[in-house]
Amino acid sequence: MSDPVKLIEPRTLKGFRDYLPELMIPREWMLEQARRVYRSYGFAPIDTPALEYAEILLGKGGEESDKQLYRFLHDRHDIALRFDLTVPFARFAAQYINQLGTPFKRYHLGPVWRGENTQKGRYREFWQCDFDTIGTTSNAADIEVALVIHDLMRGLNLDRFVIHVNNRLVLNGLLEELGLAGHTAHLLRALDKLPKIGRDGVVAEMAEKAGVAAAQGERLLALAQTTGANTEILARLKSDFGSNPKAADGIKRLEELLTAVSKAGIPEGMIVLDLSIARGLDYYTGTVYETFLTDMPKIGSVCSGGRYDNLAGLYTKQSLPGVGASLGLDRLLAALEELKLLKTSATPAPVFIVQFTAERIGDYQRMARTLRAEGIGVEVFPDAKKLGQQFQYAEKRGHKIGLIAGPDDFAAGTWNVKDLAKREEKKGVPDADVAALVRTMLGVYV
Repeated sequence: MSDPVKLIEPRTLKGFRDYLPELMIPREWMLEQARRVYRSYGFAPIDTPALEYAEILLGKGGEESDKQLYRFLHDRHDIALRFDLTVPFARFAAQYINQLGTPFKRYHLGPVWRGENTQKGRYREFWQCDFDTIGTTSNAADIEVALVIHDLMRGLNLDRFVIHVNNRLVLNGLLEELGLAGHTAHLLRALDKLPKIGRDGVVAEMAEKAGVAAAQGERLLALAQTTGANTEILARLKSDFGSNPKAADGIKRLEELLTAVSKAGIPEGMIVLDLSIARGLDYYTGTVYETFLTDMPKIGSVCSGGRYDNLAGLYTKQSLPGVGASLGLDRLLAALEELKLLKTSATPAPVFIVQFTAERIGDYQRMARTLRAEGIGVEVFPDAKKLGQQFQYAEKRGHKIGLIAGPDDFAAGTWNVKDLAKREEKKGVPDADVAALVRTMLGVYV
C-alpha cells in the first residue's frame, strides 16, 4: 500500500498579499482612474521588465534601497527585481530617447519589490502608478506634477488630503548655511524618517550616520519644522537664506509652483509648503512631493515623487532631467479599506440573470448579450437550481439587479426585474424595455 500524498500547506509568503475579488475590483478601478488622469495630461504608457541587471539598480536609491533589493545570480548574470519604476525609466529613457524625442511624458503601472520590514499598508510586493516628464528642467513640468497628483486624488473620490511640497535645493542651501553640506545624503535620509522615528530618533541618526552634533541637528530640525502659511514660510526662507544661490533657486521654484496651482484653481490648503519633506531616495535634486490623507496621516504618503536631474546621467552622456511622482496603490488601498471608503463587491457585473429553466439558456444569454452591448455587466447563473439558492449566491456577491423569466414570461415576452438590495420586484417588463429599466435602476445613462 503506497503512502498517502503529503499535502503542501497553502500559505502566502511573508510580506506578500493575495487579493480576493472584494479588494481586486476596487484595486482595478483605482488603476483605471490613474490611467484616465495620466492620459488626460498627455502621458503615454510604457512598460519595462521586472528584472534588471543589478548594476542598473544598485546605488540609485541609497544604502537602504540596496539592502532591500531582491537580487540573485542566474547563468552568471547579477540580476535584481526593480525596487521602483523610476530607475528603470531612467535606463529606458537613456536607451530610447533618440527615438522618443524630448520632452517625453510617460506613465507606467506595475509591481515593484522591496525586502523591507512589513507593517500596516506596506508590503514587499506592491504596485506603483508612475508618471514622469523627462528632457526638460522647466518648472512648468514640476507645477504639472502637483496638478496631476491633485486630480488623481480627486479622481479616486478623495477630498480629505493634502499635498506637501518642498525643494531639495532649499534643503541643500540650508545645509550649506549650517556648515553641513558634506553630509547631505545621510542628513536628508534621516530627515525623511521624521514621521516614523520622531525628532529624537532623527537627531540620533544624524549623529550616528553623519557625526552631526546634537545642537546642529536640532537647528536643522527647527528649520525643517517651520510652520505657517505658505507665504509666511517663503518670506522667512527669503529673509534667512535668500543669499544662498541654491536656496534662492529652490525658493523661487516653490513660489512659482504655489502661485501657478492657485491660479489654476486648486483650492487653498490642498498644496502646502513643508520644509521637513526630503524624500529618502538619493536621486532627487529639486521639487519633492508627498501626499497625506487627512484622516489617516500615520499610514504615510500615498503619492510621492520629485525632480531628478542627474539620474539618467548614469546611463548616457545626454542630459535627461526629469520630474514625476508615483501613486502607492496598495498603501492607499489599505488606508481606504480601514477608513471604510471602499465600495466592495465580489463581482464586477451588477446584473444577475436567474436560470429558471435549463432549456432556455440561449434566451438568458441573449438578454445578457443585449445588456452587455449597452455597457452593463451581466452574469448568467450556470445551473437551474432552486431560486432561493440562486438569489443567495447573487446577494452574497453583490449583484444589484436580478432578472427572472420562466415559461409563462417567455410566452408573454416579458421579464421580472428585481432590485436585490431593496427586495422590490417589477413584474411583466416587456423584453424591449428591460435594458432601459436596468440602466435607470443602476443610474447608468448610456
